[in-house]
Amino acid sequence: MTSSIPYEVYEQRAAEQRRQLHNSVVELRRTVKDKLDVRKNAREHLWPAAGAVAVLGVVLGYGLAGFFVRE
Repeated sequence: MTSSIPYEVYEQRAAEQRRQLHNSVVELRRTVKDKLDVRKNAREHLWPAAGAVAVLGVVLGYGLAGFFVRE
């Protein structure tokens, strides 16, 4: 049950797999850091969020004002 592949080939494959794993971890860290960057997300989504809050404020304002107006 001995393999005819030399040990150097196994070492080479292991080294390549370690490099790939290291590169994947570095890329994952970079991606997570970009996704969780508060300043970047605030710049990108400020106006849509402000618009949604404004619409929600108008809807809630009219809804609550309806309680205090007699008809």
